[in-house]
Amino acid sequence: MKRVQNKVAESRIALPVVACYGVLVWLAAGLLHESWWIQFACAAAATYGMVELNNQNALIRIYSRMVSCAFLVLWCAGSFLFSSMRASLGILCFVAFLLLFARTYQDKESTGTTFYAFIMLGLGSLIHVHALYFLPVFWLFMAFKIQSLSWRTFIASVFGVVLPYWFALVWFIWQADFTLFFEHFEQLGWVTFPYDYSTVTLPQLLLFILLTVIGTIGAVHYLRTRYKDKIRMRMLFDGFIITASLSAILLALQPQHMTLLLPIMICCVSPLIAHFLALTQTRWTNIAFYVIMVATLALTAYNIIID
Repeated sequence: MKRVQNKVAESRIALPVVACYGVLVWLAAGLLHESWWIQFACAAAATYGMVELNNQNALIRIYSRMVSCAFLVLWCAGSFLFSSMRASLGILCFVAFLLLFARTYQDKESTGTTFYAFIMLGLGSLIHVHALYFLPVFWLFMAFKIQSLSWRTFIASVFGVVLPYWFALVWFIWQADFTLFFEHFEQLGWVTFPYDYSTVTLPQLLLFILLTVIGTIGAVHYLRTRYKDKIRMRMLFDGFIITASLSAILLALQPQHMTLLLPIMICCVSPLIAHFLALTQTRWTNIAFYVIMVATLALTAYNIIID
């Protein structure tokens, strides 16, 4: 029996409808007044990237645009991030990284694709240097999940991450001032314990709670039903779960990195909750669909109103 959640998940007009909703949210948040055109373009490009990530990897066993719909709805729920150029460019870089990284599955000769994927990670680390925290994690993914690690792909990944810094270094040499260059990497050691949580705003906290709750729901559902998916999908979803979990833990310990970690959580939680909504059809999951939808819309409206 198909319930409302299944009809929405399988609808061919779901993405156009959600895209119109996204545009309205951006307009209501101040797109025209604040001239957030670059940030808006990044969000549109990142959404298209999530569409391609789903298309190229068949993240859901049935026809569904729920991955990109979930991504766009969750991004709109964090409308306080719209004004942040760092968050917008960061999420675009991370989606581009995921799209390229997934293509290297079980291909130990994919030096070119690996190189381009890690260029995206390197660009993201120019914006948020703490993105480099995830570098060892992605190398482990290459070895045990994506199964693409060889000495060639490892070297390609290193050169990919370093390349943006080579170009940046040329600029600093031209300016004969390396202060910003060294300060950039010094931030990797800036750790505060215990952190003063009074600086965390209510919208940030509510979005974090929402992502944690629905991410947990999606992860538990996937782990219970993963045997139904192909091995490739299991490896990719394991990566989403691990990355989202590490982001949540790091956010709980060092919430000053909100503009880096919340977008990463949105990218990784979107496939998890999309898988749950598209491939379950019980009365309780249908109720969960309504609760998640109402909570997300309420958070979006709240963030727009208080801005």
